[in-house]
Amino acid sequence: MELVLAENEKGSEQDAGSSFKKKAGIALGGVVILIVVIVARSMMFSSMQVTPEPAKDPIQAREGAVATLSEAVRLKTISYQDPGKVDRKPFEEFHALLERTYPNVHSKLEVEKINDLSLLFTWKGKDPALAPVMLMGHIDVVPTDEISRAEWKHPPFSGEVADGFIWGRGTLDDKQAILGQLEAVEALLATGYRPERTIYLAYGHDEEVGGNNGAKKIAELLKQRGVELEVAIDEGLAIVDGIVPGTSVPVGLIGIAEKGFLTLFLEVNSTGGHSSMPPKQTAVGVLARAVARLEDNQVPATISGPVALMFDHLGPEMNPVFRTLFANLWLFGPVIMAQLEAKNSTNATLRTTTAVTMISGSPQDNVLPKQARAAINFRIHPRDSIDSVIAHVEKHKHDDRVKIVREGDGFGSEPSAVSSTESRGYKAIATSVRQVWPDFVVGPSLMVGATDSRHMEAIAKDVYRFSALILKNEDTARIHGINERIAIEDYKKSITYYGQLIRNLGAK
Repeated sequence: MELVLAENEKGSEQDAGSSFKKKAGIALGGVVILIVVIVARSMMFSSMQVTPEPAKDPIQAREGAVATLSEAVRLKTISYQDPGKVDRKPFEEFHALLERTYPNVHSKLEVEKINDLSLLFTWKGKDPALAPVMLMGHIDVVPTDEISRAEWKHPPFSGEVADGFIWGRGTLDDKQAILGQLEAVEALLATGYRPERTIYLAYGHDEEVGGNNGAKKIAELLKQRGVELEVAIDEGLAIVDGIVPGTSVPVGLIGIAEKGFLTLFLEVNSTGGHSSMPPKQTAVGVLARAVARLEDNQVPATISGPVALMFDHLGPEMNPVFRTLFANLWLFGPVIMAQLEAKNSTNATLRTTTAVTMISGSPQDNVLPKQARAAINFRIHPRDSIDSVIAHVEKHKHDDRVKIVREGDGFGSEPSAVSSTESRGYKAIATSVRQVWPDFVVGPSLMVGATDSRHMEAIAKDVYRFSALILKNEDTARIHGINERIAIEDYKKSITYYGQLIRNLGAK
């Protein structure tokens, strides 16, 4: 009996060992297959960069181009939410500067003033049957405040040319785009160039406060005339240097969509009274809990839409580690998502963001508030909508005492449509960048801010947002911030870029 038991135990041990070896073999085989799939997908992750012919006779910046931008910066074309505060004189002086500096533009193109302060140029193409295109920009700038003014290395409206830069409001946002385009058009006109298709140049005067009296009116006028644009290209994303991880060269990011925006107010009403006899929860307490719930329950994030397309275009240009990660999002997606969500700038590209910006309660510390109110600003991802955001807030505020209020039609809109990466407009931008900066790479992305381009969606097949700016990480804070400036050589290169863009857009 003992011998039989021993033999049975030995057999069981052999079976267990055999089973373990089989499982280990299966696991090892699974790992090998996984590695093969990862490597294969990485190898098949091929470049999507355009490889254009070098530019022929590229436009070069004229000698006085820098001085003209400097002069334009000195004009305080500041926009305000209250139109009554706007000083019209600097805008009129800006118009006069353009007319004086670009005589070919003003004699050979049709020039219209829209709402007195915005400008629309029409450059008639050779073939009226071809769909027209549009380049955009805005004349207005944001104000500066007295507190931060002392921190400027050069005064914000000095237009100082120093240390290899032009300094001041509008050098990045957005006078450099207007003047860069007009410098290129003036030079092209001097060579006798005429585009095959009509090109519009649209320059609004109130982009910084919504564009309702500038770009919107231009769009309405063109719609009345039956104009249907092939593409509209406005300011937006830029060429970023040292910002995209895994890349060793600057990256041109083309905004193929922009987020919408919406401000909702949460309100809680109560009977008020003296703070010495408070209820269990005051109106502020009820409101605070609702606000905390919304911050704790953000609109879900995903790697989709423009951001997914960005990784498709840029992933093949990254170092081997990043290339492998982005070639295998099916496996590494959660890891990449966690990294992107950890930074405010990249988190904003993944989701509709929730920002509590204002809160109010009692006017005095010993008085119970009769009403507590919070303003929450949402920047809406293209996969969401105003209605879906309101439904999200309704679900997560989780208290019937908290009312959702949306005031007027104000400064808010749905997210834009997502434009194609295969269109004439996208390819024209990508080609022009690579012709001027052949070592740079290009990819689509999502614009998290708002531009005047949204007003053109009703009349344009595709809309893009790209500025011919080269920005390092520290430069992004200069836009609407302190020490706004542009490198002289970068500005000159942007003129060459606009010359190529016009040629590429204006062709058949």
